[in-house]
Amino acid sequence: MSAHCQLTGRSPGFGNAVSHSHRRTPRRFDPNIQRKRYWLQSEGRHIRLTLSAKGIRTVDTIGIEAAVARIRARGGKV
Repeated sequence: MSAHCQLTGRSPGFGNAVSHSHRRTPRRFDPNIQRKRYWLQSEGRHIRLTLSAKGIRTVDTIGIEAAVARIRARGGKV
């Protein structure tokens, strides 16, 4: 499972870890990705989405039907 949100498109950010002596080593900042199962009323089935924490809050706000429409508009498979 890649660290990528299907709804918001959030993906890892990259930067440097800076030590006390100020040496820099590469690191990544992963988004908080969760796999969540929703009931899709219009299709009469459950769907499983890979969402960030912000994506889950967005689904709670706009509803699962609108969220699936956004994912499909971006070219994602549900």
